[in-house]
Amino acid sequence: MNALWYGRDIRRAVSQGGVRSASRAARAAARWYHRPMRIVTLNVNGIRSAARKGFFDWMAAQRADVVCLQETKAQVDQLADPVFRPRGYHCYYFDAAAKGYAGTALYAKREPKRVKRGFGVDEFDTQGRYLEAQFGGVSVVSLYLPSGSAGPVRQASKFRFLDAFLPQLQKLRRRRKPTILCGDFNIAHKPIDLKNWKSNQKNSGFLPEERRWLDTLFEVERYLDAFRVVNQEPDQYTWWSNRGRAYAKNVGWRIDYHVATAALRDRIRRASIYKERRFSDHAPLTIDYDLEW
Repeated sequence: MNALWYGRDIRRAVSQGGVRSASRAARAAARWYHRPMRIVTLNVNGIRSAARKGFFDWMAAQRADVVCLQETKAQVDQLADPVFRPRGYHCYYFDAAAKGYAGTALYAKREPKRVKRGFGVDEFDTQGRYLEAQFGGVSVVSLYLPSGSAGPVRQASKFRFLDAFLPQLQKLRRRRKPTILCGDFNIAHKPIDLKNWKSNQKNSGFLPEERRWLDTLFEVERYLDAFRVVNQEPDQYTWWSNRGRAYAKNVGWRIDYHVATAALRDRIRRASIYKERRFSDHAPLTIDYDLEW
């Protein structure tokens, strides 16, 4: 519904039923005109694999305004199938230099004013970990942090990323325009965010140093864990190991986030984790925002 239709409906209500009818029509029209901005994020663990499992069919039914994907594991020239250009979306990819590794994607119903690939650190920009779309009222980032679970070398890379990325977060916070960073952070913040927290305190993803970094993000830099603004329930996970029937038993971790600047606290409306079908070892996280974008 556009502003022209909105005004037409109000004028018609005045001519037919007076001020009271116009008021009712205005409220109804405003509900149509101001639909919440819906953002979905998912680590697809291979975009071609997720497509074969029906992700794009599911996505088409979500009425999402922006969709952020991580760990696409594909080069653009490997995505010639039209399924990777969803109808009605402007589509952007940021590949890793190494084939079959990392990478991010972002789909948007409206064309961004600017798209930025990378945050200025070569080690991680060559891995396709940061893809930002700047709209009129908000910026949305598809973000994929390194995993350290493969061993000390990968964990050291993860710590380098955390150190290098904090200045970028500070830069984004200083903007007048709010920002939402969506993606796989590969860190569970608090014991409520993973099932077996006691036995995982020495494992990557729940190390004290990683959790302190998130403390800094949420307490010092004043970013929001948008999911926890509206949902404080336990057993809310977005990733499960493929071992030991972890998914069936809901032995999971919440490592996928919407991280939003503080100005959006009162704009977060609802959040959901979709688990009815599996497109990867992660689950889609959807949050609605009361935003003009």
